[in-house]
Amino acid sequence: MSIAPIPSPSGFGIAPGFGINPAYGVAANVARTSLDTPNVGGAQSVQSFGQVLADKLMDLSAMQQRTDGLAIKAATGDLRDIHEYTIAANQSGVATSLVVNVRNKMVESFNEIMRMPL
Repeated sequence: MSIAPIPSPSGFGIAPGFGINPAYGVAANVARTSLDTPNVGGAQSVQSFGQVLADKLMDLSAMQQRTDGLAIKAATGDLRDIHEYTIAANQSGVATSLVVNVRNKMVESFNEIMRMPL
């Protein structure tokens, strides 16, 4: 009496000696972005963190100004669709909340660095 070997799973699963196999169709290669490759030719300029942060604060300011303008139009009756103001106010509120949370995390990180012993 002989026992037939157990066939190995195809596609995905656990293969003996090799660990876990990836699912069928999943590539092991990581997608590359422009940030992964060095800028040799100088064609693209990389913005600093401070510049990106300043740009986003300007975007937030513009978003709040648009919301304020829509609020004035809604109050005077010039706004045809009130949902425009509602959507803009919610977007502005979420963006402001995000900026405040990022600021809080930055302050918390700074304080943590300052508490590190030398």
